[in-house]
Amino acid sequence: MIQMKPVPLKISIAVLACVSLAACSNLSSEVGNQLDALKNKTQSLDSLVNQEVNKVQSLDSLIQVEQNKVNQLDSLISTSVSRLDSVARTKLK
Repeated sequence: MIQMKPVPLKISIAVLACVSLAACSNLSSEVGNQLDALKNKTQSLDSLVNQEVNKVQSLDSLIQVEQNKVNQLDSLISTSVSRLDSVARTKLK
């Protein structure tokens, strides 16, 4: 029967340290990849949000233009009603 010599403690510690460093390196690389993916998704979402904000601003501008038209029409109607009231009062006298 062959008898094996015990592995010196320093060699065991060195091997364990190398394995631990390799595992940490892989974990670090995985975390970096996940962060990059998250950054890309965040940028894509930001772009979509900016597009929607631009659409809302365009719609708000159109609403403002239409509101101005309504105000002008209201003013014109008020002026016409005032004139008609005046004419009707003079005819009734």
